[in-house]
Amino acid sequence: MKLLQQKLAKYDVPQQAKAAGIYPYFRAIDSEQDPEVTINGRKVLMFGSNCYTGLVNDPRIKEAAIEATRKYGTGCAGSPFLNGTLDLHKKLEARIAEYIGKEDVMIYSTGFGVNLGVVSTLTGREDYIIWDEQDHASIIEGRRLSFSKSLKYKHNNMESLEQQLRKCEPDRVKLIVTDGVFSMEGDVANLPEIVRLAKQYNASVMVDEAHSIGVFGRGGRGTADHFGVTKDVDLIMGTFSKSFASLGGFIATDKEITNYLRHNSRSYIFTASITPASTAAALKAIDIMEAEPERQENLWALTEYALEGFRNMGAEIGNTSTPIIPLYIRDNFKTFKITKELFDEGIFVNPVVSPAVAPHDTLIRFSLMATHTKEQVTRCLEAVERVFRANGILN
Repeated sequence: MKLLQQKLAKYDVPQQAKAAGIYPYFRAIDSEQDPEVTINGRKVLMFGSNCYTGLVNDPRIKEAAIEATRKYGTGCAGSPFLNGTLDLHKKLEARIAEYIGKEDVMIYSTGFGVNLGVVSTLTGREDYIIWDEQDHASIIEGRRLSFSKSLKYKHNNMESLEQQLRKCEPDRVKLIVTDGVFSMEGDVANLPEIVRLAKQYNASVMVDEAHSIGVFGRGGRGTADHFGVTKDVDLIMGTFSKSFASLGGFIATDKEITNYLRHNSRSYIFTASITPASTAAALKAIDIMEAEPERQENLWALTEYALEGFRNMGAEIGNTSTPIIPLYIRDNFKTFKITKELFDEGIFVNPVVSPAVAPHDTLIRFSLMATHTKEQVTRCLEAVERVFRANGILN
C-alpha cells in the first residue's frame, strides 16, 4: 500500500458508525423529492430537504426542463466564457436581475462555485474580507483562496463586527460577507445593522441568500428585500438548488462588478455552464414563486406551528425563526443514534456533527417545505418527542 493510502486508511469514523448500525449518510431515495419519499421501498416523511418552496417535483418545472432539453440538448460542453452561453442563460440572468432588483446578474454552475469564485476574486492583497464565524463553507473556502486580509467576527454580533471594521485601514476595500439565513442554525442576519456599519466604515456588503430566497421578502426575494436594504447590499448571492428546484447559482450586483468577475472569476471561467434543463427550471420557478404567494404563506404557517411544537416539548432549538430548525443533541454518537431511530419511525432528518460543528454543538437539522401538511408536521413532532425522551434529551 502506498503512503497516501496508508495515511487515509487510518480514517475509520464512517466504518465505526456503520458497525454500530447508525451510519446516516447516502440514503438512496428511489422516488421524487416530495414531502414523502421512498427509500428501499419504504415511505418516509422528508424533513431534510432544502427546497423550501416545495417546487422540486412541480410538473410545470419538469415540463420546462424537458422542453429546454429538446431544444438545446443535455449540456453546453463548455464554460460561459467560451462556447457555453445560451440565449436561455441570458434570459435567466435578466429575469433574476429584475426579480432581485440589481443591475446585472451572472450565473454560475453551482451555488458553492458562486461564493468560491466571488469571495476569492473581488478584493486584493491590501484589502479586507470580514466574515461571520458561522458563514457557509463555500464562503470560508472563497476566503481561504483570497490573498486579502481575513477578519472573523462573532456570530451575528454587531459589536464584534464593528471591532473588526475599526482594525481596517480606511482607504482599503472592506467586504463584509454574511449568510442571510444561516444554514445550520436557522437564524437571520442583522442586515439593517450590518448595512449601517458598512456605511459608517465605507465597506461593501455581500449577502448569501441561498436559504432565504423563497422564504423571506416579497415573492421570496430574500432577506435583503425583507429588510428593505436591497439597494444598500452590494452583492446578493443565490442558489438554484433550493427554492428554485434546480441546480446552479448566481450573483446579482452592479455592472462594474460583473464586468470584472466575468473576466477574472476562475470558478466561472473554467467551469461548464449549467444545463439547459436547469436553466429553464429556474426560470419557471421564479414565475411560480411570484404568482403563488400562498406557498410562502403556508411555509410560514407550518414554520410557526413547528417552532411552537418543539418549544412546547422542551427541545433546544437555539435562535431560529425560520423553516430551518436545529434540534440540539450535543453529542456525536447520540446525534447519529437519534437520526437512525427517527428514520425507523418514518422521519428523514439530517445529522450535523463535528467537524461541521463543534462536538458540543451537534444537532439534527429539521427543515420544512411549503408542500408539507400540518398533519405531516404533527407526525414528526410526535416522533421526535418519543425518540428524544427515550434518549434523555428532554427533561
